[in-house]
Amino acid sequence: MGGEATMNRVVRGSDGREWTIRANLEWSNPIVVDEFEHDVNGGSTPAIVVGGALVALVVVFIAWTPAEVIIPTWLIAVIVCAILFFPIRWVLHRPWTLTASTPGDADENPPETWVGVVRGFIEVRTEVSQVARHIELYAEPDMNGRLQPTE
Repeated sequence: MGGEATMNRVVRGSDGREWTIRANLEWSNPIVVDEFEHDVNGGSTPAIVVGGALVALVVVFIAWTPAEVIIPTWLIAVIVCAILFFPIRWVLHRPWTLTASTPGDADENPPETWVGVVRGFIEVRTEVSQVARHIELYAEPDMNGRLQPTE
């Protein structure tokens, strides 16, 4: 699919360090240890089969409609919305990988990187704002939040 979707934000922590918060849209599901047993993915074959069946039903519906039948515009709009609902929902609920990193400084603070996964566009915007606010107040992301430090 097209380009890579990212969000970037630079925040200065209360200790003076500069943090970069990045959110990258993931087109494939990243495996998270907690979700490993529940992440059973059948691939794209079921979606292709269901989509093909839906297209075939719409074609049959149109082909078997007698010429005398007037199809209202609202019915066509409902069918289009039904067809587009799941692909749009799929795109809007993709996982985003959040990364908050700082190069540290020469004095006492080593470089740090915190990583986490958030699902959904609105959720990722909210999480980026919360992480930025926490860094501004406490000089690092929330230890009890979605981001966890990496080594």
